[in-house]
Amino acid sequence: MADILNHATGLADASAGLAGRAAGSRTDVGFWPVDKVILAYQTFTLLLVLGWWNRLPEAPFFTAVHVAAVALLLFEVKRPNPTSWYFRNWYPLPYVGACYKEMAKLIPAVRGSNADQALANLDFRFWHANPCVWLERIQSPALTEFLQLAYTLFLPAVLLLAAEIWRRRNYKGFQYYAFLIAMGFLTSYMGYLLVPARGPRFLLASLQHVPLRGLWLFSGMQGGLDRLESVAFDCFPSGHTELTILACWGSRMVSKRLFRIYLAYTPALIFATVYLRYHYSVDLLAGAALASILILGAPHFYRKLSQRGVTIGSH
Repeated sequence: MADILNHATGLADASAGLAGRAAGSRTDVGFWPVDKVILAYQTFTLLLVLGWWNRLPEAPFFTAVHVAAVALLLFEVKRPNPTSWYFRNWYPLPYVGACYKEMAKLIPAVRGSNADQALANLDFRFWHANPCVWLERIQSPALTEFLQLAYTLFLPAVLLLAAEIWRRRNYKGFQYYAFLIAMGFLTSYMGYLLVPARGPRFLLASLQHVPLRGLWLFSGMQGGLDRLESVAFDCFPSGHTELTILACWGSRMVSKRLFRIYLAYTPALIFATVYLRYHYSVDLLAGAALASILILGAPHFYRKLSQRGVTIGSH
């Protein structure tokens, strides 16, 4: 175990302080690694929109959005201006958010089916029970409230780390973290497309004996998330699991203290995804596997996509 931990620490240190030249600068007119990933994803999803045009009522709107998004990115890259530095560092956030909303419409048009029953069957074969139903045994208002809060704080936790890296003016580290998080979101979207599923809260609702009840904020938090996610096929892999692990890993760029906070938060969030009936346990395994692949492979991929050698994590 000690050897494994030492090896993991070495990988983290390497990704946090690789020697090299400057990363994206204020006057850089070349494409950064994150630009290339997002442009590739934009091209792929635009082809899906065009290929399933007749089955997608929103096709004209999505086409216009894709063209506008790519045009804006090209303008900011090739015509540096006072907004370019901030745009190029922060634009992945609204872009991947828009891609998530688009997937909610694309998946029913492209796939026309879902894999919920297959995922539930895998869970049942492994556990000999449906985990979200079995967990009713430990259900309590206080625990439900706590776990719903942990689940709801997922996106703020991912963004908080980005803001802290930026505040410290670690722009190379910020750009790598933005690349890592963008890769995490976009690979999870590809998983949603390949294995479309909505989650046990829909498929297994009839098997639940006791509804989830919290204390003060539970209903508001759950209702808000339902309005945002209830029409999405965003179950497999668990993006919450994947992105929280990536954020936990990235928190080492800031401080050991912050890493310990994220290390405590991450298992609570992962457990919440099943307890609150958002995910099958197999989703968590897939999310953790994707996070592991990105943690190990992203530094190499980042270098490959860079136009020149690039430092990851140092100022």
